[in-house]
Amino acid sequence: MSENVLEIKGLSKAFAKNKVLEGINLEVQKGHVLGLMGENGAGKSTIMKCLFGIYAKDEGQILLEGKPVDFKSPKEALENGVAMVHQELNQCLERTVVDNLFLGRYPVKGGVVDEGKMERTANSLFASLKMNVDPHTVMKTMSVSQRQMVEIAKAVSYDSKIIVLDEPTSSLTEREVKKLFEIVNELKAKGVAFVYITHKMDEVFEVCDDVAVLRDGRMISCEHVKDTNMNKLIAAMVGRSLDKRYPDVDNTPGEDYIEVRNLCTKYEPNLKDISFKVKRGEIFGLYGLVGAGRSELLEALFGIRTISSGDVFVDKKRVRFNSSKEAMEYNFALVTEERKFNGMFGKGTIEFNTCITNLEAYKKNGIISNQKMTEAAEREVKVMKTKCVSVSELITALSGGNQQKVIIGKWLERRPDIFLMDEPTRGIDVGAKYEIYQLIINMAKEGKTIIVVSSEMPEILGITNRIAVMSNHRIAGIVNTKETNQEELLRLAAKYL
Repeated sequence: MSENVLEIKGLSKAFAKNKVLEGINLEVQKGHVLGLMGENGAGKSTIMKCLFGIYAKDEGQILLEGKPVDFKSPKEALENGVAMVHQELNQCLERTVVDNLFLGRYPVKGGVVDEGKMERTANSLFASLKMNVDPHTVMKTMSVSQRQMVEIAKAVSYDSKIIVLDEPTSSLTEREVKKLFEIVNELKAKGVAFVYITHKMDEVFEVCDDVAVLRDGRMISCEHVKDTNMNKLIAAMVGRSLDKRYPDVDNTPGEDYIEVRNLCTKYEPNLKDISFKVKRGEIFGLYGLVGAGRSELLEALFGIRTISSGDVFVDKKRVRFNSSKEAMEYNFALVTEERKFNGMFGKGTIEFNTCITNLEAYKKNGIISNQKMTEAAEREVKVMKTKCVSVSELITALSGGNQQKVIIGKWLERRPDIFLMDEPTRGIDVGAKYEIYQLIINMAKEGKTIIVVSSEMPEILGITNRIAVMSNHRIAGIVNTKETNQEELLRLAAKYL
Protein backbone atom coordinates (compact mmCIF):
# COMPACT_ATOMS: atom_id res chain seq x y z
CA MET A 1 0.00 0.00 0.00
CA SER A 2 1.23 3.50 -0.87
CA GLU A 3 2.20 5.79 1.97
CA ASN A 4 0.03 8.80 2.78
CA VAL A 5 1.16 12.15 1.38
CA LEU A 6 -1.55 14.00 3.30
CA GLU A 7 -3.39 13.19 6.50
CA ILE A 8 -6.05 15.39 8.09
CA LYS A 9 -7.09 14.48 11.64
CA GLY A 10 -10.01 15.96 13.59
CA LEU A 11 -10.17 19.18 11.55
CA SER A 12 -12.82 21.69 12.71
CA LYS A 13 -13.57 25.23 11.60
CA ALA A 14 -16.29 27.77 12.44
CA PHE A 15 -17.16 31.24 11.21
CA ALA A 16 -18.81 33.06 14.13
CA LYS A 17 -21.58 30.66 15.24
CA ASN A 18 -21.63 28.78 11.96
CA LYS A 19 -19.65 25.52 12.28
CA VAL A 20 -18.60 24.64 8.76
CA LEU A 21 -16.28 21.69 9.52
CA GLU A 22 -16.54 19.21 12.36
CA GLY A 23 -13.97 16.51 13.11
CA ILE A 24 -12.85 15.85 9.53
CA ASN A 25 -10.51 12.88 8.97
CA LEU A 26 -9.00 12.39 5.53
CA GLU A 27 -6.06 10.56 3.93
CA VAL A 28 -4.54 10.95 0.46
CA GLN A 29 -2.03 8.36 -0.73
CA LYS A 30 1.01 8.99 -2.94
CA GLY A 31 0.15 8.67 -6.63
CA HIS A 32 -3.60 8.58 -5.90
CA VAL A 33 -6.48 10.89 -6.85
CA LEU A 34 -9.01 11.48 -4.07
CA GLY A 35 -12.37 12.78 -5.29
CA LEU A 36 -13.98 15.16 -2.80
CA MET A 37 -17.73 15.60 -3.22
CA GLY A 38 -20.59 17.25 -1.40
CA GLU A 39 -23.35 19.80 -1.81
CA ASN A 40 -22.52 23.50 -2.03
CA GLY A 41 -21.57 24.70 1.43
CA ALA A 42 -20.70 21.17 2.61
CA GLY A 43 -17.15 22.31 3.44
CA LYS A 44 -15.02 20.97 0.56
CA SER A 45 -13.23 24.21 -0.31
CA THR A 46 -12.97 25.15 3.38
CA ILE A 47 -10.91 22.01 4.13
CA MET A 48 -8.54 22.86 1.31
CA LYS A 49 -8.26 26.51 2.35
CA CYS A 50 -7.30 25.35 5.85
CA LEU A 51 -4.63 23.13 4.27
CA PHE A 52 -3.43 25.95 2.01
CA GLY A 53 -3.05 28.57 4.73
CA ILE A 54 -5.94 30.75 3.57
CA TYR A 55 -7.98 29.92 6.70
CA ALA A 56 -6.66 29.16 10.19
CA LYS A 57 -8.11 25.89 11.49
CA ASP A 58 -9.79 25.88 14.94
CA GLU A 59 -8.94 22.27 15.85
CA GLY A 60 -7.16 19.27 14.41
CA GLN A 61 -3.89 18.36 12.76
CA ILE A 62 -2.58 18.34 9.20
CA LEU A 63 0.32 16.00 8.33
CA LEU A 64 2.33 16.26 5.10
CA GLU A 65 4.41 13.14 4.47
CA GLY A 66 3.99 12.28 8.16
CA LYS A 67 5.15 15.68 9.46
CA PRO A 68 2.76 18.17 11.14
CA VAL A 69 2.29 21.37 9.10
CA ASP A 70 0.39 24.59 9.76
CA PHE A 71 0.87 26.88 6.78
CA LYS A 72 0.24 30.57 7.41
CA SER A 73 -0.03 31.56 3.74
CA PRO A 74 -0.50 30.05 0.28
CA LYS A 75 3.11 31.01 -0.51
CA GLU A 76 4.33 28.83 2.37
CA ALA A 77 2.14 25.95 1.19
CA LEU A 78 3.45 26.23 -2.37
CA GLU A 79 7.06 26.27 -1.19
CA ASN A 80 6.37 23.03 0.70
CA GLY A 81 4.86 21.21 -2.28
CA VAL A 82 1.13 21.89 -1.81
CA ALA A 83 -0.55 23.59 -4.81
CA MET A 84 -4.17 24.51 -5.40
CA VAL A 85 -6.00 25.46 -8.59
CA HIS A 86 -9.04 27.45 -7.49
CA GLN A 87 -12.44 27.28 -9.18
CA GLU A 88 -12.51 31.09 -9.41
CA LEU A 89 -9.23 31.98 -11.13
CA ASN A 90 -7.13 34.71 -9.51
CA GLN A 91 -4.80 35.87 -12.26
CA CYS A 92 -3.20 39.14 -13.40
CA LEU A 93 -5.16 39.48 -16.63
CA GLU A 94 -3.18 42.46 -17.93
CA ARG A 95 0.08 40.48 -17.73
CA THR A 96 1.42 37.68 -19.93
CA VAL A 97 1.29 33.94 -19.36
CA VAL A 98 4.96 33.83 -18.33
CA ASP A 99 4.46 36.69 -15.82
CA ASN A 100 1.60 34.78 -14.21
CA LEU A 101 3.63 31.59 -14.04
CA PHE A 102 6.46 33.27 -12.13
CA LEU A 103 4.51 35.77 -10.06
CA GLY A 104 6.16 36.04 -6.64
CA ARG A 105 9.21 33.97 -7.66
CA TYR A 106 10.92 35.76 -10.53
CA PRO A 107 14.39 34.32 -11.25
CA VAL A 108 17.06 37.03 -10.89
CA LYS A 109 20.43 37.28 -12.64
CA GLY A 110 22.84 40.14 -11.90
CA GLY A 111 20.18 42.00 -9.94
CA VAL A 112 17.59 41.96 -12.75
CA VAL A 113 14.80 39.57 -13.67
CA ASP A 114 16.11 36.78 -15.91
CA GLU A 115 13.42 36.85 -18.62
CA GLY A 116 15.33 34.40 -20.80
CA LYS A 117 15.24 31.75 -18.07
CA MET A 118 11.54 32.42 -17.47
CA GLU A 119 10.75 31.86 -21.15
CA ARG A 120 12.90 28.71 -21.42
CA THR A 121 11.34 27.25 -18.26
CA ALA A 122 7.82 28.09 -19.43
CA ASN A 123 8.37 26.53 -22.88
CA SER A 124 9.87 23.42 -21.28
CA LEU A 125 6.93 23.16 -18.86
CA PHE A 126 4.30 23.45 -21.60
CA ALA A 127 6.20 20.98 -23.79
CA SER A 128 6.35 18.43 -20.95
CA LEU A 129 2.59 18.79 -20.49
CA LYS A 130 1.99 18.71 -24.28
CA MET A 131 0.26 22.11 -24.10
CA ASN A 132 0.36 24.52 -27.03
CA VAL A 133 0.64 27.87 -25.20
CA ASP A 134 2.57 31.00 -26.21
CA PRO A 135 4.22 32.36 -23.02
CA HIS A 136 3.94 35.94 -24.34
CA THR A 137 0.13 35.87 -24.68
CA VAL A 138 -1.64 38.44 -22.48
CA MET A 139 -3.98 36.57 -20.13
CA LYS A 140 -7.07 38.71 -20.79
CA THR A 141 -7.00 37.69 -24.48
CA MET A 142 -7.36 34.00 -23.55
CA SER A 143 -10.56 32.08 -22.95
CA VAL A 144 -11.46 30.92 -19.44
CA SER A 145 -10.56 27.36 -20.41
CA GLN A 146 -7.10 28.38 -21.68
CA ARG A 147 -6.43 30.35 -18.50
CA GLN A 148 -7.52 27.33 -16.46
CA MET A 149 -4.93 25.15 -18.22
CA VAL A 150 -2.22 27.77 -17.53
CA GLU A 151 -3.14 27.67 -13.84
CA ILE A 152 -2.85 23.88 -13.82
CA ALA A 153 0.57 24.14 -15.48
CA LYS A 154 1.61 26.66 -12.81
CA ALA A 155 0.65 24.20 -10.05
CA VAL A 156 2.75 21.50 -11.73
CA SER A 157 5.72 23.89 -11.99
CA TYR A 158 6.14 23.95 -8.21
CA ASP A 159 7.16 20.25 -8.19
CA SER A 160 4.16 19.71 -5.96
CA LYS A 161 3.69 16.62 -3.80
CA ILE A 162 -0.07 17.22 -3.76
CA ILE A 163 -2.24 19.31 -6.08
CA VAL A 164 -5.78 20.37 -5.22
CA LEU A 165 -8.03 20.84 -8.26
CA ASP A 166 -11.25 22.72 -7.35
CA GLU A 167 -13.83 22.17 -10.11
CA PRO A 168 -11.05 22.07 -12.74
CA THR A 169 -13.29 21.14 -15.69
CA SER A 170 -16.11 23.63 -15.10
CA SER A 171 -15.07 25.68 -18.15
CA LEU A 172 -13.13 23.12 -20.22
CA THR A 173 -14.20 21.54 -23.50
CA GLU A 174 -14.41 17.75 -23.72
CA ARG A 175 -11.07 17.69 -25.56
CA GLU A 176 -9.46 19.81 -22.82
CA VAL A 177 -10.95 17.59 -20.11
CA LYS A 178 -9.38 14.57 -21.80
CA LYS A 179 -6.07 16.46 -21.92
CA LEU A 180 -6.34 17.33 -18.21
CA PHE A 181 -6.93 13.68 -17.32
CA GLU A 182 -3.85 12.68 -19.35
CA ILE A 183 -1.78 15.19 -17.36
CA VAL A 184 -3.22 13.92 -14.06
CA ASN A 185 -2.44 10.31 -14.97
CA GLU A 186 1.13 11.17 -16.05
CA LEU A 187 1.77 12.99 -12.76
CA LYS A 188 0.16 10.17 -10.76
CA ALA A 189 2.69 7.80 -12.30
CA LYS A 190 5.43 10.09 -10.95
CA GLY A 191 3.97 9.87 -7.43
CA VAL A 192 2.06 13.18 -7.34
CA ALA A 193 -1.19 13.01 -5.34
CA PHE A 194 -4.37 14.94 -6.13
CA VAL A 195 -7.47 16.10 -4.32
CA TYR A 196 -10.12 16.48 -7.01
CA ILE A 197 -13.13 18.58 -5.97
CA THR A 198 -15.99 18.16 -8.42
CA HIS A 199 -19.75 17.91 -8.80
CA LYS A 200 -19.47 15.83 -11.96
CA MET A 201 -20.12 12.20 -11.08
CA ASP A 202 -18.82 10.80 -14.36
CA GLU A 203 -15.40 12.36 -13.76
CA VAL A 204 -15.06 10.74 -10.33
CA PHE A 205 -15.40 7.29 -11.86
CA GLU A 206 -13.06 8.19 -14.72
CA VAL A 207 -10.09 9.76 -12.93
CA CYS A 208 -10.32 9.14 -9.15
CA ASP A 209 -9.01 6.21 -7.11
CA ASP A 210 -10.91 7.06 -3.92
CA VAL A 211 -13.90 9.27 -3.17
CA ALA A 212 -14.90 11.09 0.02
CA VAL A 213 -18.32 12.69 0.57
CA LEU A 214 -19.01 15.64 2.88
CA ARG A 215 -22.40 16.75 4.11
CA ASP A 216 -23.00 19.76 6.37
CA GLY A 217 -19.35 19.91 7.42
CA ARG A 218 -19.08 16.24 8.38
CA MET A 219 -17.40 13.34 6.59
CA ILE A 220 -20.17 10.95 5.50
CA SER A 221 -18.15 8.34 3.59
CA CYS A 222 -14.70 7.64 2.17
CA GLU A 223 -14.12 4.56 0.01
CA HIS A 224 -12.49 3.18 -3.12
CA VAL A 225 -14.23 4.31 -6.29
CA LYS A 226 -14.57 0.70 -7.44
CA ASP A 227 -16.62 -0.07 -4.30
CA THR A 228 -19.33 2.56 -4.89
CA ASN A 229 -21.72 3.81 -7.59
CA MET A 230 -23.47 6.99 -8.66
CA ASN A 231 -26.67 6.38 -6.68
CA LYS A 232 -24.73 5.71 -3.47
CA LEU A 233 -22.72 8.92 -3.92
CA ILE A 234 -25.83 11.03 -4.55
CA ALA A 235 -27.57 9.56 -1.50
CA ALA A 236 -24.49 10.29 0.65
CA MET A 237 -24.30 13.88 -0.66
CA VAL A 238 -27.92 14.94 -0.34
CA GLY A 239 -29.12 12.57 2.37
CA ARG A 240 -31.67 11.06 0.01
CA SER A 241 -31.67 9.25 -3.31
CA LEU A 242 -32.45 11.13 -6.52
CA ASP A 243 -34.44 8.88 -8.83
CA LYS A 244 -33.34 10.85 -11.88
CA ARG A 245 -30.88 13.64 -12.62
CA TYR A 246 -33.30 15.78 -14.65
CA PRO A 247 -36.95 16.68 -13.98
CA ASP A 248 -39.59 16.08 -16.65
CA VAL A 249 -39.47 18.86 -19.25
CA ASP A 250 -43.26 19.23 -19.37
CA ASN A 251 -43.63 22.84 -20.49
CA THR A 252 -45.64 23.61 -23.62
CA PRO A 253 -44.00 26.26 -25.82
CA GLY A 254 -46.40 28.72 -27.48
CA GLU A 255 -46.08 31.00 -30.51
CA ASP A 256 -42.81 32.51 -31.77
CA TYR A 257 -41.71 35.24 -29.34
CA ILE A 258 -38.07 36.10 -30.15
CA GLU A 259 -36.70 36.23 -33.68
CA VAL A 260 -33.06 36.91 -34.57
CA ARG A 261 -32.35 37.65 -38.25
CA ASN A 262 -28.87 37.68 -39.80
CA LEU A 263 -27.24 39.07 -36.66
CA CYS A 264 -23.55 40.02 -36.86
CA THR A 265 -21.44 41.71 -34.17
CA LYS A 266 -18.87 44.47 -34.56
CA TYR A 267 -15.86 43.39 -32.52
CA GLU A 268 -13.80 40.19 -32.27
CA PRO A 269 -14.84 37.47 -31.91
CA ASN A 270 -17.47 38.39 -34.55
CA LEU A 271 -20.76 36.56 -34.70
CA LYS A 272 -21.70 35.81 -38.31
CA ASP A 273 -25.18 35.76 -39.80
CA ILE A 274 -27.01 34.35 -36.74
CA SER A 275 -30.69 33.54 -37.32
CA PHE A 276 -33.14 31.63 -35.10
CA LYS A 277 -36.57 31.85 -33.46
CA VAL A 278 -37.54 31.06 -29.87
CA LYS A 279 -41.12 30.44 -28.73
CA ARG A 280 -42.84 31.90 -25.71
CA GLY A 281 -42.47 29.50 -22.77
CA GLU A 282 -39.66 27.57 -24.50
CA ILE A 283 -36.35 26.39 -23.04
CA PHE A 284 -33.95 26.98 -25.92
CA GLY A 285 -30.44 25.56 -25.52
CA LEU A 286 -27.19 26.90 -26.99
CA TYR A 287 -24.50 24.25 -27.31
CA GLY A 288 -21.02 24.37 -28.85
CA LEU A 289 -17.38 24.09 -27.95
CA VAL A 290 -15.82 26.76 -25.75
CA GLY A 291 -15.11 29.76 -28.00
CA ALA A 292 -17.95 28.96 -30.41
CA GLY A 293 -19.65 32.29 -29.65
CA ARG A 294 -22.44 31.24 -27.27
CA SER A 295 -21.66 33.81 -24.55
CA GLU A 296 -21.12 36.51 -27.19
CA LEU A 297 -24.60 35.81 -28.58
CA LEU A 298 -26.21 36.25 -25.15
CA GLU A 299 -24.22 39.47 -24.65
CA ALA A 300 -25.41 40.81 -28.02
CA LEU A 301 -29.03 40.07 -27.10
CA PHE A 302 -28.54 41.79 -23.73
CA GLY A 303 -27.08 44.99 -25.17
CA ILE A 304 -23.50 44.60 -23.94
CA ARG A 305 -21.97 43.57 -27.27
CA THR A 306 -22.35 45.84 -30.30
CA ILE A 307 -24.51 44.50 -33.15
CA SER A 308 -23.15 45.62 -36.54
CA SER A 309 -26.00 44.30 -38.68
CA GLY A 310 -29.11 42.18 -38.48
CA ASP A 311 -32.30 42.47 -36.44
CA VAL A 312 -33.79 41.22 -33.18
CA PHE A 313 -37.57 41.07 -32.73
CA VAL A 314 -39.43 40.49 -29.46
CA ASP A 315 -43.14 39.78 -29.87
CA LYS A 316 -42.87 41.05 -33.48
CA LYS A 317 -41.38 44.40 -32.38
CA ARG A 318 -37.86 45.27 -33.52
CA VAL A 319 -35.49 45.99 -30.62
CA ARG A 320 -31.88 47.18 -30.53
CA PHE A 321 -30.45 47.58 -27.03
CA ASN A 322 -27.46 49.88 -26.58
CA SER A 323 -26.96 48.91 -22.93
CA SER A 324 -27.90 46.24 -20.40
CA LYS A 325 -30.16 48.85 -18.74
CA GLU A 326 -32.29 49.06 -21.89
CA ALA A 327 -32.48 45.24 -22.04
CA MET A 328 -33.53 45.05 -18.39
CA GLU A 329 -36.25 47.65 -18.99
CA TYR A 330 -37.55 45.32 -21.70
CA ASN A 331 -37.71 42.50 -19.11
CA PHE A 332 -34.52 40.69 -20.13
CA ALA A 333 -32.26 39.08 -17.50
CA LEU A 334 -28.74 37.64 -17.90
CA VAL A 335 -26.90 35.21 -15.64
CA THR A 336 -23.26 35.55 -16.75
CA GLU A 337 -20.74 32.72 -16.99
CA GLU A 338 -18.08 34.31 -14.76
CA ARG A 339 -20.00 35.32 -11.64
CA LYS A 340 -16.92 36.62 -9.82
CA PHE A 341 -16.00 39.19 -12.50
CA ASN A 342 -19.32 40.32 -13.89
CA GLY A 343 -22.12 38.63 -11.98
CA MET A 344 -21.83 39.93 -8.43
CA PHE A 345 -20.40 42.61 -6.15
CA GLY A 346 -17.80 40.76 -4.07
CA LYS A 347 -17.67 43.44 -1.38
CA GLY A 348 -21.46 43.52 -1.05
CA THR A 349 -23.79 41.51 1.19
CA ILE A 350 -26.30 38.91 0.06
CA GLU A 351 -28.99 41.56 0.51
CA PHE A 352 -27.12 44.12 -1.60
CA ASN A 353 -26.47 41.60 -4.39
CA THR A 354 -30.09 40.44 -4.39
CA CYS A 355 -31.56 43.94 -4.57
CA ILE A 356 -29.09 45.89 -6.70
CA THR A 357 -30.86 45.30 -10.04
CA ASN A 358 -34.32 46.23 -8.72
CA LEU A 359 -33.86 49.21 -6.36
CA GLU A 360 -36.96 51.10 -7.58
CA ALA A 361 -39.14 48.28 -6.27
CA TYR A 362 -37.89 48.77 -2.70
CA LYS A 363 -38.68 52.46 -2.37
CA LYS A 364 -41.15 53.82 0.16
CA ASN A 365 -42.17 57.48 -0.22
CA GLY A 366 -39.29 57.93 -2.67
CA ILE A 367 -36.66 56.55 -0.28
CA ILE A 368 -35.15 53.05 -0.46
CA SER A 369 -36.56 50.96 2.39
CA ASN A 370 -34.04 48.75 4.19
CA GLN A 371 -36.92 46.63 5.45
CA LYS A 372 -38.20 45.97 1.91
CA MET A 373 -34.68 45.04 0.77
CA THR A 374 -34.20 42.64 3.68
CA GLU A 375 -37.59 41.03 3.00
CA ALA A 376 -36.71 40.62 -0.69
CA ALA A 377 -33.33 39.04 0.08
CA GLU A 378 -34.83 36.67 2.66
CA ARG A 379 -37.57 35.73 0.18
CA GLU A 380 -35.03 34.75 -2.50
CA VAL A 381 -32.81 32.90 0.01
CA LYS A 382 -35.87 30.82 0.87
CA VAL A 383 -36.90 30.26 -2.76
CA MET A 384 -33.37 29.29 -3.84
CA LYS A 385 -32.60 27.33 -0.64
CA THR A 386 -29.36 29.32 -0.25
CA LYS A 387 -27.18 28.21 2.67
CA CYS A 388 -26.19 31.28 4.71
CA VAL A 389 -26.23 32.62 8.28
CA SER A 390 -28.12 35.81 7.33
CA VAL A 391 -28.68 38.10 4.34
CA SER A 392 -26.24 40.59 5.90
CA GLU A 393 -23.36 38.16 5.19
CA LEU A 394 -20.87 39.12 2.48
CA ILE A 395 -21.60 37.15 -0.69
CA THR A 396 -17.92 36.08 -0.79
CA ALA A 397 -18.49 34.15 2.48
CA LEU A 398 -20.71 31.72 0.54
CA SER A 399 -19.64 28.71 -1.49
CA GLY A 400 -19.56 29.17 -5.27
CA GLY A 401 -22.86 27.37 -5.76
CA ASN A 402 -24.63 29.45 -3.12
CA GLN A 403 -23.26 32.62 -4.73
CA GLN A 404 -24.86 31.44 -7.98
CA LYS A 405 -28.18 30.98 -6.19
CA VAL A 406 -28.04 34.59 -4.95
CA ILE A 407 -27.35 35.79 -8.52
CA ILE A 408 -30.31 33.86 -9.94
CA GLY A 409 -32.47 35.15 -7.05
CA LYS A 410 -31.42 38.71 -7.93
CA TRP A 411 -32.94 38.33 -11.40
CA LEU A 412 -36.03 36.50 -10.15
CA GLU A 413 -36.84 39.64 -8.13
CA ARG A 414 -37.31 41.48 -11.45
CA ARG A 415 -39.71 38.81 -12.77
CA PRO A 416 -38.16 38.79 -16.26
CA ASP A 417 -40.01 37.62 -19.37
CA ILE A 418 -36.79 36.53 -21.12
CA PHE A 419 -34.09 34.80 -19.09
CA LEU A 420 -30.62 34.41 -20.67
CA MET A 421 -28.58 31.92 -18.65
CA ASP A 422 -24.88 31.29 -19.35
CA GLU A 423 -23.72 28.07 -17.63
CA PRO A 424 -26.28 28.53 -14.80
CA THR A 425 -25.25 25.36 -12.93
CA ARG A 426 -21.48 25.78 -13.20
CA GLY A 427 -19.88 24.70 -9.91
CA ILE A 428 -23.20 23.61 -8.39
CA ASP A 429 -23.84 20.27 -6.69
CA VAL A 430 -26.20 17.61 -8.00
CA GLY A 431 -29.02 18.39 -5.54
CA ALA A 432 -28.94 22.14 -6.20
CA LYS A 433 -28.69 21.53 -9.95
CA TYR A 434 -31.96 19.60 -9.84
CA GLU A 435 -33.61 22.53 -8.03
CA ILE A 436 -32.36 24.99 -10.67
CA TYR A 437 -33.54 22.70 -13.49
CA GLN A 438 -36.97 22.58 -11.85
CA LEU A 439 -36.96 26.37 -11.49
CA ILE A 440 -36.14 26.78 -15.21
CA ILE A 441 -38.93 24.40 -16.22
CA ASN A 442 -41.44 26.10 -13.89
CA MET A 443 -40.54 29.53 -15.33
CA ALA A 444 -41.11 28.16 -18.84
CA LYS A 445 -44.49 26.77 -17.76
CA GLU A 446 -45.39 30.27 -16.55
CA GLY A 447 -44.70 31.57 -20.07
CA LYS A 448 -41.16 32.84 -19.52
CA THR A 449 -38.73 32.32 -22.40
CA ILE A 450 -35.38 30.78 -21.43
CA ILE A 451 -32.21 30.71 -23.54
CA VAL A 452 -29.61 28.60 -21.75
CA VAL A 453 -25.93 27.96 -22.56
CA SER A 454 -24.35 24.78 -21.22
CA SER A 455 -21.08 22.97 -21.95
CA GLU A 456 -22.45 19.79 -20.33
CA MET A 457 -24.01 17.74 -23.07
CA PRO A 458 -26.21 15.60 -20.77
CA GLU A 459 -27.53 18.83 -19.21
CA ILE A 460 -28.38 20.55 -22.51
CA LEU A 461 -30.15 17.34 -23.62
CA GLY A 462 -31.85 16.96 -20.23
CA ILE A 463 -33.56 20.34 -19.77
CA THR A 464 -34.33 21.89 -23.18
CA ASN A 465 -37.03 21.76 -25.86
CA ARG A 466 -34.73 22.64 -28.75
CA ILE A 467 -30.98 23.20 -29.14
CA ALA A 468 -29.08 25.54 -31.45
CA VAL A 469 -25.54 24.30 -31.98
CA MET A 470 -22.87 26.94 -32.61
CA SER A 471 -19.62 26.37 -34.47
CA ASN A 472 -16.99 29.08 -35.05
CA HIS A 473 -19.43 31.94 -34.27
CA ARG A 474 -22.20 30.65 -36.54
CA ILE A 475 -25.32 28.58 -36.06
CA ALA A 476 -24.46 25.12 -37.38
CA GLY A 477 -27.95 23.70 -36.89
CA ILE A 478 -31.08 23.69 -34.72
CA VAL A 479 -32.47 20.37 -33.48
CA ASN A 480 -35.41 19.14 -31.42
CA THR A 481 -34.02 17.84 -28.15
CA LYS A 482 -36.15 14.68 -28.14
CA GLU A 483 -35.01 13.78 -31.66
CA THR A 484 -31.27 14.30 -31.31
CA ASN A 485 -28.29 12.70 -29.53
CA GLN A 486 -24.75 13.48 -28.41
CA GLU A 487 -23.22 12.35 -31.70
CA GLU A 488 -25.31 14.80 -33.75
CA LEU A 489 -24.50 17.68 -31.38
CA LEU A 490 -20.76 16.97 -31.65
CA ARG A 491 -20.94 16.69 -35.42
CA LEU A 492 -22.69 20.06 -35.67
CA ALA A 493 -20.28 21.65 -33.17
CA ALA A 494 -17.38 20.77 -35.51
CA LYS A 495 -19.17 21.86 -38.73
CA TYR A 496 -17.29 25.13 -39.36
CA LEU A 497 -13.97 24.35 -37.63
